[in-house]
Amino acid sequence: MHCPFCFHEETRVIDSRVVEAGGAVRRRRVCESCGKRFSSYERAELRLPMVVKKDGTRQAFDVEKIRKGMMKALEKRPVSTEDMAASLHAILCAVQGESEIIASRVGDYVMEQLQKLDVVAYVRFASVYREFKDMDEFLTAVKSAMDAEGVKQRGK
Repeated sequence: MHCPFCFHEETRVIDSRVVEAGGAVRRRRVCESCGKRFSSYERAELRLPMVVKKDGTRQAFDVEKIRKGMMKALEKRPVSTEDMAASLHAILCAVQGESEIIASRVGDYVMEQLQKLDVVAYVRFASVYREFKDMDEFLTAVKSAMDAEGVKQRGK
């Protein structure tokens, strides 16, 4: 791998770790020329489905779009990067192997994962994703999330 600092062709792996719930390998490298260290990530290349939008158009599944939406919902919430990455990996596993998937199903997968991670993030995402029109819809989502959280708390 080329060094990102001096572009020398020879780098050496000094440490490898499995990350993202087994979805990737993080490698610490050192450049043989300039001595600077950097990380690289190795991931399996997935065949992801085409997403069928509400209007019938199709677009390629965009992992970054999912990641950004989850990050926005989880902003300033006490959820670790590793837990978020594991949830993203679970979503990718759920859609992998499909040739096409309806956009609403992808949103449902995201909501399922967010509900497991953080109830507030779930409600934040749901309010945008479900396009709540009034306070009643919002309160219904909050009550549903609280009921699910209560079940989770009793089951611990």
